[in-house]
Amino acid sequence: MPENAVDIIDLGSDIPDFTLWGMFSGADWIVQLVMLVLLGSSLWCWAIIYDKSKRIRRVIVQADKFDVEFWSGNSLEDLYERVKKNPDHPMAALFVAAMREWQRAASGRSGNKLGMGLQDRIYRVMRVTVSREMERLENYLSFLATVGSTAPFVGLFGTVWGIMNAFEQIAITHNSSLAVVAPGIAEALFATAMGLVAAVPAVVAYNKISNDLGRYANRLEGFADEFGTILSRQLDEEHH
Repeated sequence: MPENAVDIIDLGSDIPDFTLWGMFSGADWIVQLVMLVLLGSSLWCWAIIYDKSKRIRRVIVQADKFDVEFWSGNSLEDLYERVKKNPDHPMAALFVAAMREWQRAASGRSGNKLGMGLQDRIYRVMRVTVSREMERLENYLSFLATVGSTAPFVGLFGTVWGIMNAFEQIAITHNSSLAVVAPGIAEALFATAMGLVAAVPAVVAYNKISNDLGRYANRLEGFADEFGTILSRQLDEEHH
């Protein structure tokens, strides 16, 4: 009995460590590199997701508040004076850019020189502002798309390499038992799992954030059209 007990303990000491750290530390250095790349990409994706989600919620709230001020019936010049020094969200920046162009032209006019030229300039300024502000909001968003499309293939590369290691162990030991091939297969499957863990949230978040930004861009463009109509109406009144 004691000898059998010793044999069991000795066999048990050779059992591979299938914890996450055990699979990582026991993997080939190339598979370890793949895992580290996927882990770093996943962490960076979550940082982008958190930042973009927070910023989108903030600019929507700011736009709601600005809409209330804009359509309150108060003087647009007074609103401009309040926000021109610190237009801290895209809608305010759009309003300030258009009002600045309007006042620049108004300060140098004589008689009824304002017309279609000014309207075109204001519309161009607003389009450029919308494009610039949306580019800032979309910054780093392409990284989510890149990770979502490439992470499964990077994980697959680690999987293939791990399976190659498993076959190599079979050739070296001339033994195809599960105890021989299990470590290589485990690290291969772990690399696959890490690829999916990195890719799936990135794809879901990219689609969600892109849709939210698309709706917000439409809102900015709608505001630009409404504000341009107000300025155009004022120009028409000054010409008559």
